[in-house]
Amino acid sequence: MTHRKLYLGPLTDNRRWDMVTIRPDDVFVVTPPKCGTTWMQTIVALLLSGDPEVEPELSVKMPWVDIRIREMSDVAARLEAMTHRRSMKSHTPMDGLPLDDQAHYICVFRHPLDAHLSMRKHMRNIPMPWFDHWYPEDDVDGVTFRRFLDGGAEGFDGDAMPLAHILQHYKAAKALSDRPNVSLFHYADMKRDLTGVFTVLSDQLGTPHSQDVMARLVEAATFDHMKQNAERFAPSGGKGFFKSDTAFFQSGTNGQWQGVLSDAEVAAYDAMMDAHLTPEDRAWLENGAAG
Repeated sequence: MTHRKLYLGPLTDNRRWDMVTIRPDDVFVVTPPKCGTTWMQTIVALLLSGDPEVEPELSVKMPWVDIRIREMSDVAARLEAMTHRRSMKSHTPMDGLPLDDQAHYICVFRHPLDAHLSMRKHMRNIPMPWFDHWYPEDDVDGVTFRRFLDGGAEGFDGDAMPLAHILQHYKAAKALSDRPNVSLFHYADMKRDLTGVFTVLSDQLGTPHSQDVMARLVEAATFDHMKQNAERFAPSGGKGFFKSDTAFFQSGTNGQWQGVLSDAEVAAYDAMMDAHLTPEDRAWLENGAAG
């Protein structure tokens, strides 16, 4: 097995991948949190099945391998027993994953500030009291945002998704983007042209469908449809994992940080982005193809 970088978070451990035997047709959805992971997983589930009524059951059928809340031996056994084409989720950067020359890796990104604001709301939607403390409704003293800026890429250092981790995700994915089995998508482009994303991904995964079927698959993956059917589409939907399955989808908007963060906070973010990315890379990471 090739050397992989070690990533250990509060709830995650990428060494768990050592127990997964990769198949040539496996599909990996690899993202920082709150960047469209569930949305892309749903698109993959729809394309692989060709069924707009498919029950994604993401937590079971397309498991998050990195997370330590489930026994890895059970997860590995469930994956090994699957006879259909498999897909798995990871919040580990690409340099911490097992790389196969034939399996497909789909990396999804979002404006880091939108991802951060979405993460705040997401953590408060989990029925665990300490998350409300870590991510208060109003970050009056700016502690939450400072953790986002100051946290490390590997150990997280108190924030569930620091900016350094997002940047590491992007750099690791871009370094492999010349491979035919590694593709980068952006949340903003998914919002702008969902049909186009389906078309590109269908070609990459080798899952052709008729025009009529494709249109129905795209409709099933629209934000409004997923939110209206939250128990079906939210991870572990209907099982009480979230305070509200509907709230899992929040607003799905871009630019939600505007008017929320102070000028000083935005300036500190700008400085960190400019220090770590070229203007071209920053434009794409924030805005996708429109950058």
